Amino acid sequence: MEERVLEIPTEVVLLMASFIVFVFLVVMIALWVKLNKLRKSYTRMMGGMGDMDMETIVARLQDQWEGQAERSHAMEQELKLIRQRMTSMKSHVGVYRFNAFAETGSDLSFSVAILDDNQSGVVLSGIHSRDNTYLYAKPIEGGTSKYVLTPEEREAITRSSLKG
Repeated sequence: MEERVLEIPTEVVLLMASFIVFVFLVVMIALWVKLNKLRKSYTRMMGGMGDMDMETIVARLQDQWEGQAERSHAMEQELKLIRQRMTSMKSHVGVYRFNAFAETGSDLSFSVAILDDNQSGVVLSGIHSRDNTYLYAKPIEGGTSKYVLTPEEREAITRSSLKG
């Protein structure tokens, strides 16, 4: 048996080797560009954490998360306390103006109800006459008073509940 050796001209071998080197060079440049993008992304993700490893970063983030959870719980408790206090705030105000005496000619008398969510507070009435204005205050509990309420005072109480 005779052995045959392929005879390829040297120019063709050099051309093929050059082509392969060129392809490897293009692949290497593409990989280098991707590596730079990955490096920039990693640096951005690390946010200036320096040379810390991922385990340290995750542990730090977990500590921060636990701190946030504690603060959130404290804020929820404070908000609950504020809501409880708000029900007793006198934030419902109703005003009713009227003419107490037909001969004076204008609505200078008034009733003002200042109540909380439970319809407790005070109703103030100012009766204006030609010479004086008299001011009366009546305590209100649950929308009523132990003193007789005038229709104008009841209207002011009604108007205060409409605003809430």
